[in-house]
Amino acid sequence: MMSEGIVTVSYIIATILFILALGGLSDQETARRGNWYGIIGMTIALLATIFGVIERHYEILFVALLIGGSVGMLLARRVQMTQMPELVAILHSLVGLAAVAVGFASFMDPDKHFVGVELTIHDIETYLGILIGAMTFSGSVIAFGKLSGRIGGKPLTLPGRHWLNLGLLIGAIWFGYEFVVQSAAGGGMDPLVIMTVIALLFGMHMVLAIGGADMPVVVSMLNSYSGWAAAATGFMLGNDLLIVTGALVGTSGAILSYIMCRAMNRKFLAVIAGGFGTGGGGVAAGGGVEEQGEVIPIDAHETAALLAGARQVMIIPGYGMAVAQAQHTVYEITKVLRARKINVRFGIHPVAGRMPGHMNVLLAEARVPYDIVFEMDEVNDDFENVDVSVVIGANDIVNPSALTDPDSPIAGMPVLECWKGNTTIVLKRSMATGYAGVQNPLFFKENTRMLFGDAKETLDEVLKVL
Repeated sequence: MMSEGIVTVSYIIATILFILALGGLSDQETARRGNWYGIIGMTIALLATIFGVIERHYEILFVALLIGGSVGMLLARRVQMTQMPELVAILHSLVGLAAVAVGFASFMDPDKHFVGVELTIHDIETYLGILIGAMTFSGSVIAFGKLSGRIGGKPLTLPGRHWLNLGLLIGAIWFGYEFVVQSAAGGGMDPLVIMTVIALLFGMHMVLAIGGADMPVVVSMLNSYSGWAAAATGFMLGNDLLIVTGALVGTSGAILSYIMCRAMNRKFLAVIAGGFGTGGGGVAAGGGVEEQGEVIPIDAHETAALLAGARQVMIIPGYGMAVAQAQHTVYEITKVLRARKINVRFGIHPVAGRMPGHMNVLLAEARVPYDIVFEMDEVNDDFENVDVSVVIGANDIVNPSALTDPDSPIAGMPVLECWKGNTTIVLKRSMATGYAGVQNPLFFKENTRMLFGDAKETLDEVLKVL
């Protein structure tokens, strides 16, 4: 076995690498390097734990590592980019489930020797770990169902749902008190089990009540919860590295949730309360197409002509690009246009897609140069100089009603103001609404052209014409 000093040094090195990983992931150009920092840090942490902390039952450990590693590699190799959000959600659920399992194992450990204040502190750590873990597990499973289409994106609005949430919270606090008292007397299993059920119900209701338009925030929020669940597990096991790593994930996820909320002009508590957005795919109530005016369709040949005659082109990707797997064709078109000395840029909204950074990952997969990919704030003032904006499968993030209609569900949400350019070309399969369930006036503007059909097929045709 490794000495305690070597384990401590290994944990410190792993912690530094995790911090460097987070720093690297904050920028597209350093994201790959950040991933490698994280991989190396986790490898060091695993080796130090296996050979410096664990003392027996290696056969069980290595079988578990073999099974878990094989499943993880299989999923990573098979997952499509459109499935990445639900993969992240289901992985969060496993962190929560692990925290619950460790919590119950820690509580039932026959070899624990806590008494007095130490027992109370350990019981509180155990209780909070199971509470957060159960919420993370059930909430992540529901998020997986919503993101994968197995559960509708429309928010569940139960009568008195806020009172229900308050009641569940009070119940969790009360049973926490009962657990600590009964544990000191040699019991405590009953209130712990009841609290676990309450936490599972709370996690389910919390995510079910959140509309589809808020799913990027939900993903980052569950990321934060999984971090705190891991930190609580570290307290239960007395593992400093797990505490630090969980805190890093928890705080970074919380900051990311705050950034997502700002990008949608939403308050975090309003997201938790739910009710924003629908499952998408339909016409918004009171927003029928005939009330907005007529759309102007365009074909691939006309689209290619507009692009070829432009000097400034802005491409705005959305989830529709991911569904159609059109990112590689988009890059081929970009290369053709740039070869003709046309300035092509990509404008990325913070909540484009179904998870934070979804579009950036798609474009990186297609090897789009990082220096032509910009955040919304960097390009929003430039649209007046843009000749052609190409919106690929996006809806709510380019909706002018966010700025002009105070009664809109997305009122106040910052959007990419592409309608200020000369021409906007919107690629969509149909006139269905986006996740927020509201019609988009952009589609009916005089300088907007609608290119209907599968994004990859239509863009392949545009590429051939070019």
